[in-house]
Amino acid sequence: MRGILITPAVTACAALALPLLAPVSSGAAPHRATGPERRPPAAPAAPAGATRSFPLVPLGTARRAYGTASGTAGMGLPAQEVRPFSLIGIVWDDADAELHGRVQVRTRSTATHQWSGWQDIQAHDDDRPDPDSDEGRHSKVHGSTAPLWVGASDAVQVRVRPEPSADRQPAGHGSGLPRGMRAELVDPGRDPAPAPAGRPGRRAVTPPGPVPGGDNESSSSASAANAPLAPLGATEIPALDRPDSQRDVAAAHIGIGRITADVNTEDPETQDVPETAPSQDGIGLPLTPETDRGTEENADDSESAGRYVGPRPRIVTRAGWGADESMRERQFAYTKTVKAAFVHHTASGNGYSCSEAASVIRGIYRYHVVSSGWRDIGYNFLVDKCGTVYEGRAGGVAKAVKGAHTLGFNTNSMGIAVIGTFSKNGAPGAAVDAVARLAAWKLGLFGVNPKGSVSLVSGGGNLYKKGTTVKIKAISGHRDGYATECPGDKLYSRLGTIRSTAARLQGR
Repeated sequence: MRGILITPAVTACAALALPLLAPVSSGAAPHRATGPERRPPAAPAAPAGATRSFPLVPLGTARRAYGTASGTAGMGLPAQEVRPFSLIGIVWDDADAELHGRVQVRTRSTATHQWSGWQDIQAHDDDRPDPDSDEGRHSKVHGSTAPLWVGASDAVQVRVRPEPSADRQPAGHGSGLPRGMRAELVDPGRDPAPAPAGRPGRRAVTPPGPVPGGDNESSSSASAANAPLAPLGATEIPALDRPDSQRDVAAAHIGIGRITADVNTEDPETQDVPETAPSQDGIGLPLTPETDRGTEENADDSESAGRYVGPRPRIVTRAGWGADESMRERQFAYTKTVKAAFVHHTASGNGYSCSEAASVIRGIYRYHVVSSGWRDIGYNFLVDKCGTVYEGRAGGVAKAVKGAHTLGFNTNSMGIAVIGTFSKNGAPGAAVDAVARLAAWKLGLFGVNPKGSVSLVSGGGNLYKKGTTVKIKAISGHRDGYATECPGDKLYSRLGTIRSTAARLQGR
């Protein structure tokens, strides 16, 4: 990441003496700081989580503390005490504006009461909705950085320095940085209660009874979208061997029919399909469109579509990781098929334990929906460093759910994000194996060879103009569709292994 290194770091006591800012809170009342010698009282995590917004201010008045000249300090937050949070990101008003600069934060741990060193936040978040999609055109969508997991913290300090080439604004006006920048502090809430004894992997609910994590209708709909892979309220979808997994092809195409697309674009392949249709029991089972495999370079004909389905991995459902279903839009978005898998890293850092993975996902979910203005979490699946697979965007793990993960190529693809940052750190073998197993299963449901290539039509981006037909590998990195560092050099270098493993798991 480019930028100018800023020194020296501010000590905790000196930083806390700086002016305090009042947050714009979502989900809880703000906490007023009490001074350098007092910490806010210990507060349990909100059951469903909370988001608090702090507008960034010019840092010119604090130039001596930051070691910068007047007018070039950029924007930030002086150090201040806050209610506990675990994930942070920066958002701004215009979703099309880019942040050209270096974003750094430091936080104080609730466990040790010690300040961290300065940590970088990835300034460009290219995992987002296509600009011309219904989701991308929504007025509530904001520009955003990647989120950073910092663990339970009760104080924060932020600094954003523009790149020299971006310094075109007068001093005191953000130095060329996007307007309306604010720090989003996310409390992911508590983990869901474990499944009752004797009923592993399933919530104690009787359809259509309440499912924890949001309003009953939305929760039931999200859970029912995974029928018949798991019962209503299931916290996980069990693993299956390869022969049994071939039956999942039917689940991928429940409700197939010729449905008129609701988006008018130049190419019918880039159109979305209507999102849901109510089932007879009112739960809201989704419809999926008729898939088109006949033009794929590596696809099997429709009569043998289930021949090469890989073994289904164990998948923790949204109920399992504690999604608050009341936050997302109630309807689901689908595309015609799944031709490709784009592999990502969340760029949220590697400082989490596997037992915290559900909390990290809830934090990313809340950041995508509440802070960035998306309809749901952007990724179709997430994988933690221990190789556990999690359901991402709602709509059914076997179905062609349209995500917001690869700008320009969200149609007819899926996004798999490994939780962590892998630009310099190696991707764990367990995570690499899990991505291969997941891709072998999901691509197999749609007749796709993981070692082959497919054609996708660009929805617009910085590599390919809108409407361009692009031939890419069936398992690609985010950077293959958009100019970005994602999924990090270390994970990207493992894609060849992922492709060959996935093909072997499919029996090819």
